Amino acid sequence: MRKKYIYFLLLNFLFSGSIFSQTQVTLQKALQAARENNPVLRTEKFNIGIAKSDITTAKLRPNPVLGVNYISTIRKQDYAENTGLFNSANTQTNLQIGKTFQIAGQRKNAIDFAEKTAAASEKNYNETERNLYLEVAHKWIEIWSAQKRLALIQTAKSNIDSLVNINQYRYAKQVITQIDLYRTELLGKQYTLQTKTAQQEIINKQKELKFLLGTEEDVNADISDDFLYQIPSDIDSLLQQSLNNRSDILSSKLAIEAASSNIRLQKSLSIPSPELGVVYNPQNTIPYVGAYATFELPFFSRNQGERQKAVLLKQQAEQQLNTIHGQIETEVANAYANYQLQKQTLENFKNINIQAQTILNNVKYAYLRGGTTMIDFLEAQRSWLETQQQYFEALEQYKQSNIQLLYATGLINQLAK
Repeated sequence: MRKKYIYFLLLNFLFSGSIFSQTQVTLQKALQAARENNPVLRTEKFNIGIAKSDITTAKLRPNPVLGVNYISTIRKQDYAENTGLFNSANTQTNLQIGKTFQIAGQRKNAIDFAEKTAAASEKNYNETERNLYLEVAHKWIEIWSAQKRLALIQTAKSNIDSLVNINQYRYAKQVITQIDLYRTELLGKQYTLQTKTAQQEIINKQKELKFLLGTEEDVNADISDDFLYQIPSDIDSLLQQSLNNRSDILSSKLAIEAASSNIRLQKSLSIPSPELGVVYNPQNTIPYVGAYATFELPFFSRNQGERQKAVLLKQQAEQQLNTIHGQIETEVANAYANYQLQKQTLENFKNINIQAQTILNNVKYAYLRGGTTMIDFLEAQRSWLETQQQYFEALEQYKQSNIQLLYATGLINQLAK
């Protein structure tokens, strides 16, 4: 049995060694790493640059247009005397250069629309960040909780291993029966299996967190980080702060501004843009200079479709803002209520925890002195572990509700700064 115990300690040492080689990150550092290196976020960031490139396009003015026309007399009887086909006396060359002029504020409106679209794109990126931070925080807490549960099981395993050694001695002295010894060893084997399962769970979640952080290094949650953030007690102030600062509602407001700008742009584009220029035309060796102008006649197309679409896009953006407003109110109210519930549940478990520990200590003391049975002790041990596990589950739920409330209010983005 001593060899098995040494083997178990060796496994724990090897597993602990793998943890020591990992980078221990707090929740805030995990969020900061995700902000810098997450592959999905880095891909999304290109959308900001793409939107800003539209501003450059909108600021560009139309290029000048160069036109060349060449005509020649084709009948020889019409040639000038003693001349050929390509003689300047028999040809006319028309050179013209002109430019389309943007009127009715077309360029100004195009720039304004591109700028507002780019601003909305930045807020969309911030919303992507907010969703990513929630995922990273949940995964980090899962690892944190799994490590706590592993340590708890290892503590229970250590207690049972000590009891197994005592019971082996007591069995050898015929103080207890073999069944009592088997019961103790069986519980120790169960804890061994639970330990292996918990270790594998941590490894799997660490890989998932590593991907979210976009790092090549192995990472692990720093279990010394308590990461509980102060939440204002006034739900009205929380709601107002959410309505003022959450990235999705800011993005929706900017989308309305961009839609209004697009309406102005499409109206201005319904007015035809004239092309004005100058003409140089030598005809039969006689030079002429003049000017020209072209105007599109808006008999059929007056940009009706784009103007209608721009109006509908604004109505859609306004409806989306109303939807998000109601969604935020619901999310904040539910997240705050769940946070308060989990906080109260955790407080109740603290007293239960103390009672379970007291019962275990008393039963263990009585058993070692022959004052109670092995079954009573093992039941107290199981009850203690179950209570401890429930406590850590309640603690995990409490911390998750803390993060969920920060996410609902938009404050989670501040944690990554």
